[in-house]
Amino acid sequence: MNAVSRILVTGGAGFIGSHFTRQVLNGAYPAFSGAEVIVLDKLTYAGNEENLDPVRDSDRLRFVHGDICEAEEVAELMHGVDLVVHFAAESHVDRSIAGSAEFVLTNVVGTQTLLQAALDAGVGKFVHVSTDEVYGTIESGSWREDHILEPNSPYSASKASSDLLARSYAITHGLPVCVTRCSNNYGPYQFPEKVIPLFVTNLLDGKQVPLYGDGLNVRDWLHVDDHCYGISLVAEAGKAGEIYNIGGGTELTNKELTEKLLEATGRDWSSVQPVEDRKAHDRRYSVDIGKISAELGYAPRVPFDKGLAETVAWYTENREWWEPLKERAALA
Repeated sequence: MNAVSRILVTGGAGFIGSHFTRQVLNGAYPAFSGAEVIVLDKLTYAGNEENLDPVRDSDRLRFVHGDICEAEEVAELMHGVDLVVHFAAESHVDRSIAGSAEFVLTNVVGTQTLLQAALDAGVGKFVHVSTDEVYGTIESGSWREDHILEPNSPYSASKASSDLLARSYAITHGLPVCVTRCSNNYGPYQFPEKVIPLFVTNLLDGKQVPLYGDGLNVRDWLHVDDHCYGISLVAEAGKAGEIYNIGGGTELTNKELTEKLLEATGRDWSSVQPVEDRKAHDRRYSVDIGKISAELGYAPRVPFDKGLAETVAWYTENREWWEPLKERAALA
């Protein structure tokens, strides 16, 4: 794409969006060197301005507390933007099972609002960040980008819907949209309702951790730094209208992951409480990253054991970040 001077990052105070923002402002992606970054974030329970503290003093950062569903505000912010990277989403499966209205509003209506504003403003590239959960579940092999969508939770259904909206704007209007679908992320600054930070922080506090069902559900683990690196490649050179899977290449059962976290925190299986399985719990996720590897040169760079050890160390050293979040969200 052409030179990028201004990037709009939605959900840029969240876990993945803030990492991408910090990386851009710290010069990790040469294609976006010197670009101004506008972060638009509603600061729901999972959004945290403190995630941007390491780059707070950058004169290239502008933070806007706002809602992607507010069409007038979004349209105003979109003027002069060369690239949109759309992270903002409600993303927790259990919360979507308890109540899905907010997921449809944010993930579907919010995405449509952004797409229309980007079209009206003539934005040069729009990267829509999605999830492997839109594919459903797979017993063997790995999903390619042309696999049918079979979402099984309200969360994944809302993301699948937003993916289709993004595609429609590419096909109908010629908006240069790319969709990325990632596997399970982990790393520092992840809100402690997700499995790795929840388990680590509970174990550090001597509490038990909940293990769903038989613990044999399989996930592919992707370090947030690898995910954002993949997104940067798509933003720079991904083909308009295309979908790119981004995976980490480490598949583990939840039981295997739990074992690693117990070992890392010096706990044993007495700290594990088996709980009733989640409704419609997808058995296995696995993405084929052949396309992004062949076209854009992507490969995961963070070995899982190293990334996990560094993540556990970060939560161990940053209680002041996660303890207030767990208290506010009443996470045990």
